[in-house]
Amino acid sequence: MTVMNVVHMRVKPGMEDEYIRLHQDLDVTSWQGGRNFWLVKSGERSFIVVGEWDDMASMVAARPAMIASLDRLRPILEDLGGGRGVTEPWSGEVALHLGR
Repeated sequence: MTVMNVVHMRVKPGMEDEYIRLHQDLDVTSWQGGRNFWLVKSGERSFIVVGEWDDMASMVAARPAMIASLDRLRPILEDLGGGRGVTEPWSGEVALHLGR
């Protein structure tokens, strides 16, 4: 069953290019079970990272690597407020896929 993880982040002013560069430097091909990864600019200084995985076990196994990449980003991230910290993560099994 395909699994997706989605994480919302907002960068500090003037740090958008650095944020994108840090993602370009990631070696996501080493994350076993990872299929596709997208970085979506969702607004002014706001981004959403989307990962597609073979299954939940693959995504869970990759969490240490994902946390390590987040640790590199933390200095340029802005607190999202409301007790959320610097990320708002969601994940789960795909319930419906439309398209090709």
